[in-house]
Amino acid sequence: MRQFFAAYLMTIHSSPVDINPNPAATPTTLTPVVALGWLHTARFLTSAPQLHFLPPLSVPEIAFVGRSNAGKSTCINTLTQQKQLAFASKKPGRTQHINLFSVGKQGLTDAVLADLPGYGYAAVPRQDKIRWQQVMANYLVTRENLKAIVLMCDPRHGLTELDEILLEVVRPRVEAGLKFLVVLTKADKLTRSEQTKALSIMKLQAGGGEVRLFSATKRQGVDEVATLLWQWAHAGATETI
Repeated sequence: MRQFFAAYLMTIHSSPVDINPNPAATPTTLTPVVALGWLHTARFLTSAPQLHFLPPLSVPEIAFVGRSNAGKSTCINTLTQQKQLAFASKKPGRTQHINLFSVGKQGLTDAVLADLPGYGYAAVPRQDKIRWQQVMANYLVTRENLKAIVLMCDPRHGLTELDEILLEVVRPRVEAGLKFLVVLTKADKLTRSEQTKALSIMKLQAGGGEVRLFSATKRQGVDEVATLLWQWAHAGATETI
């Protein structure tokens, strides 16, 4: 399994382009309403089958990753309050593009959300798994404007081997300051005591990253995650919740 992420790291030679060289002033008082209002502005930017098709950007980029069926699309759609922004395929593992969504009010872009293909789905041909996991590894290691990674994990199953390999891939960047968040999706499927246990275990496994329980059905953790993403995308946003 380890070879799935063992790709020769590509370098990005293009100079970044500033989508929003004169961003509007950001709010001084951060509340969940501000963060969710900001995320609600998300709109499709571009889709790329390979890393070199992605536009070079200078605004902060937040990547969403996770095993197929971990609830990644549902989480993105819940955070942005849009039902079909992130496409959830009826055949998990079949979506094989990196999708970028620009975020910012008044039509400006002050950050980008990156929806990466789900990995590890058994029905996908092995060569496709290897190819896409190589693309993902290259993206996570070399994408220059990447500021944060959000890993989706179903707490009923915990971290899979591929999740752990992904953690190894990004660890050097996290240690260098890249923000990292593990979102425990489908938390409503657990009892309160099971949630507490899952949260404690994941905090030990997250390698210094943040961990949040999340349920789209119960809206658990939505405000917390939205606020955290706003903070990471905006310089000087120091208020916590």
